[in-house]
Parts: sequence; structure tokens; C-alpha cells
Amino acid sequence: MKESRFFQTARRFMHHKMAVVSLLLLLIMIVLAVLAPVIAPYSPTKPSGKFSDPPSREHILGTDKIGRDMFSRILYATQVSLEVGFLATLISTAIGVLLGLVSGYFGGWVDKVIMSFTDMVMSFPYILLVLVAAAIFQPGKWSIILILGFVDWPGVARLVRGNVLSLRETNFIKSDITAGMSRRYILFSEILPNTIAPVLVYATSVFALSILDEAALSFLGMGVQPPTPSLGNMLNGAESLSVLTGKPWLWVSAGVVIILLVICINFVGDALRDAFDPRNE
Repeated sequence: MKESRFFQTARRFMHHKMAVVSLLLLLIMIVLAVLAPVIAPYSPTKPSGKFSDPPSREHILGTDKIGRDMFSRILYATQVSLEVGFLATLISTAIGVLLGLVSGYFGGWVDKVIMSFTDMVMSFPYILLVLVAAAIFQPGKWSIILILGFVDWPGVARLVRGNVLSLRETNFIKSDITAGMSRRYILFSEILPNTIAPVLVYATSVFALSILDEAALSFLGMGVQPPTPSLGNMLNGAESLSVLTGKPWLWVSAGVVIILLVICINFVGDALRDAFDPRNE
């Protein structure tokens, strides 16, 4: 019996041992973050011990400068960072896919207008655009989600447009046009499913980048605001040399979680790219 496309892709993915380990580790971190209200032994925003207390039996990752449990804050901070990364990726991917489909399929002046706007957005230095937008709007979780969502779409739009231009010339699309199928059907039922694979792979890189951007903005005080914990504003407490050298528990755990999240997502993305390529049998 012929193997389904899903199982073929899964089998190719399983050949990447590091990606499988990364996926399992990523799922564990996601589960811990989602279950933070159940798992966390203390409130992430209220003091529960001595100030800057090192790791102990009561506080396995120590406490921060005002006595809040670091383990509880890490769980909630991971939840916030994953939420920001996921929603920002969802928004940017949706915008990019829609503009890419319209631009590639209709062509002509529609394509010129959309691609000119895309080029204009891409011409701005990325980090400068994010910082300016963050400075204009009130800092907060939803501001960061919307800023990153509306800044990260040009790459997706260009990727989808390129795929649509290629698919538009295939026989099955020309047959649909000849048969009088509606544009909506052709775009969303024929072209889009054949564009999902590269978009999904690209989205993993946007996901990792969004987590890093949130951490950077929160570290600078322009992202998620205290007392709400995020991985970025937890690193903010490590600005002084005395904390960096004498109180590593205040920043090491947040830094390790950021590194693990980004590395795991990138490994999964690389494996997905190879898994979706039928030549990698």
C-alpha cells in the first residue's frame, strides 16, 4: 500500500535525531509554560522569600531582587514569550500569505503595488523599525505582538508570491481556469495547499526571531512591563557587574531558556525543510 504524504514527511523528519530531541524538549517547555498556574509553587509577581536569595530547597532557582520565586517567574515568563512569538508569527504569516497570493496570482499593477510596498518595508533596517514602533506605542505584551506581527510579513509575502508565480503556470491551475473555477477556489483550495510547506518552514524562523525580539525589547524596557515576567525583563536585572558575577541565578535561567527555545525551534525548522523535500528520501 502506498505510504501517505504525511507519513512520508514524518519519516523523513524522524531521520533528524537532533530535530526529534529538539521537538520533544520544545513540547516539554510548552507544556510546563501552559501548566504554569498549576506547577508554579509561588506567585510570579509577589515576594515569597528573602531578597536575592540563592537556590535552596524552598526556592530551587532562588529569588530575585525583591524576593519573588525565580522558578515560578521562569514558568510564567516562558508562557509570555511563547505567546508573543506564536501570535506575532501567526499575524505576520497571515498577512504575508494573503498579500503573496494576491500579488502572485493577479500580477500586473496589483503585483507592482504590493511588491513596491513590500520592498519599502524591507528597505528599513529591521531592528530600527521595531525600536521606533515600540517607542511610539505604549509598551506591553499586545503592543509587541502587533508590532512584530506587522513588521515580519515581507519575507513571507515574497516567498508565497514566488511559489504562486510558479504554480500559476502549471497544467492543473490552467485547467481550473479553463473549467471556470472561481478565483477564491483556485487561490485557497489549489494554490495555498501547495504553498503551505515552505511557509511553515519559514514561519519557524519567524517564531524564533520573534522570541528574540521580545526578549530584546523587554530587556530594554520597551516590551512586556514588570511585574509581568518575561524572559527579556528578567534579564534586565543582570545589567550590573555585581549581579553578573555574584548572583548568576538572577539571569542564567532566563538566558538558558531563551537559548534552548531558539535552538530547538531552528533545529525543528531545518528538519521540516528537509522533510517536505521529496528528494530527501
